[in-house]
Amino acid sequence: MVVASLVIIVDQVLAAFLPDLSAKLSVFVGLIITNCIIMGRLEAFAMANKPWPSILDGFGNGIGYGAILIIVAVFRELFGSGTLMGFPIFGNALPGEESGLYAIGYQNNNLMILPPMALIIVGIIIWVQRSRNKALIEEH
Repeated sequence: MVVASLVIIVDQVLAAFLPDLSAKLSVFVGLIITNCIIMGRLEAFAMANKPWPSILDGFGNGIGYGAILIIVAVFRELFGSGTLMGFPIFGNALPGEESGLYAIGYQNNNLMILPPMALIIVGIIIWVQRSRNKALIEEH
């Protein structure tokens, strides 16, 4: 968390004083922060467990994190632009040539393609999972 926090501070300073450089590095900042959080969690587990459970935990976390990224990406692309991997799913959205759902008034939700929506989707996934499995709800 310390490294992730310092990276965010450096990114904000760059955005204030060197916006061009900050724009070029913005993708890497997110990757560094994500890597720090994941590696910190994996290291904490590995320090308290034997190698085999740690290896299984690492693979499980990698697969789970990858699955969440794919689920979030599918929802954002599908409802944000009406496509999946660039292929139109809801029909043709071109003005005057609408077809499929667009012909009956559907419009893409541009909020879905903005970064905060990824956090909202992850929150919804957590809410659905905890609604299905009451044992995941934390006691206060």
